[in-house]
Amino acid sequence: MLDPVYYAVSAVMRAWYQLFALLLGPADGVAWALSVVFLVLTLRALMIKPFLSSLRSARVVRALGPQLAELRRRHAHDREALVRETRALHAAHGVSPLGGILPALLQLPVFVGLLHVLNGFNRPGLTFEQNAALAHYAFPPADVRSFLEARLFGVPLSASIATPQDLLDGFGGSVERWEVVAVALPLLLLAAVATHVTARHSLAQNPPDGPAAAVLRWTPWILPLGVVVGGLLLPFPVAILLYWLTNNTWTLVQQWLVHRRTAADVPAPPRAAPAPPPPAAPDPPTPRPAPARGASGRSRRHPPGPRPRRRRRR
Repeated sequence: MLDPVYYAVSAVMRAWYQLFALLLGPADGVAWALSVVFLVLTLRALMIKPFLSSLRSARVVRALGPQLAELRRRHAHDREALVRETRALHAAHGVSPLGGILPALLQLPVFVGLLHVLNGFNRPGLTFEQNAALAHYAFPPADVRSFLEARLFGVPLSASIATPQDLLDGFGGSVERWEVVAVALPLLLLAAVATHVTARHSLAQNPPDGPAAAVLRWTPWILPLGVVVGGLLLPFPVAILLYWLTNNTWTLVQQWLVHRRTAADVPAPPRAAPAPPPPAAPDPPTPRPAPARGASGRSRRHPPGPRPRRRRRR
């Protein structure tokens, strides 16, 4: 069912291996490690456009937060109406709720394919010579032998902390479990730290809201815990730990660059003009002096004495 994914992953990995084998030698473990690293870089380079689309969708959905909250309040007892109105709101703004998780969905088949390809180099129940004589997806037998003989810090790339000793013996040479732990454990811790930093930076740039906000705030701790538990208990090879470390490092750098660029492109809000001072209260009117009153109590408009004569107009 997933054979097309397995062949595609192994073909890209083999192309990078052939390039680095010309520079470092066909049996060099660093050439195989770099082929895994550049497999991740190839995938992430193809996913730059979906990442930008998911970033836009996340920002639009966050801007629609007040309207979504109003819809939840209005249709608190009508689930169908809430779903219908929410879809209409998203469609009106050209976003999809799945847009934010599209990059993760695209990476999942590649992760599964790489895990299957790496674990398939050393088939259980076969000796080293039997495995080295079989082709493995896009890898011919010569490349399979080279991979089984390659070492990174003295450890096969397909070895994991959970690999039983009989499979470790199938890689040829003497490989002890403590040697695998000494290489895999630091890579595992680095991958967990990179996962924590990446998830924390993502939450800082896109604060969660809505009913799932309480769960999403714990992802910087849940995801690294899953990496540590999976690396200790599940057969995750050393090459998969390189995949995790490279992938999370790319994600962290990409988030930092994109958010810095978009923050620089957004103009700063205009400064509000200072409010004019309130108008001064008008001066109270000056009271006019009351006219003097005579002895009879009537007011006298003119002071005592002869009144001025009016001139007659001719």
